[in-house]
Amino acid sequence: MKRVALFPGSFDPFTKGHEDIVLRGLKLFDEIIIAVGYNSSKNQRYFKIDFMLEKIRETFVKYPQINVVTYSELTAELARKHQARFLLRGLRNTTDFEYENSIAQVNRFLNEELESVFLITSPPFAAINSSIIREVHRYGGDVSPMLPYQL
Repeated sequence: MKRVALFPGSFDPFTKGHEDIVLRGLKLFDEIIIAVGYNSSKNQRYFKIDFMLEKIRETFVKYPQINVVTYSELTAELARKHQARFLLRGLRNTTDFEYENSIAQVNRFLNEELESVFLITSPPFAAINSSIIREVHRYGGDVSPMLPYQL
């Protein structure tokens, strides 16, 4: 059976840390679906979703086993639709673990065939997060070292 993993997130923006998790995930999975979601707890995206989809697709153009989709439904349901039995997530620290653990428990409750797989962030990317990148970019700072594409 094909091992399909879903890598869900708002990816506002998609960072080098995200890219690292996906590339390392390819050693574990036959296919990875990067699912860019509309986060109901966030009022507005900083980067337009179509722009981010384009940039993510450009980043992985040489990887036919990576697909990019958008969604606005429960992650567990999206996984079921794509026959993904795994959720791929990255952890930078214990705060991430606490948050991701709760989500993993709910996703497992909603879809008992769904296993969450956590990869520890590689040290060079541990300090990168989308919120910081948005703030630096908003005030004209150079965020290019933190992104796998050019803005």
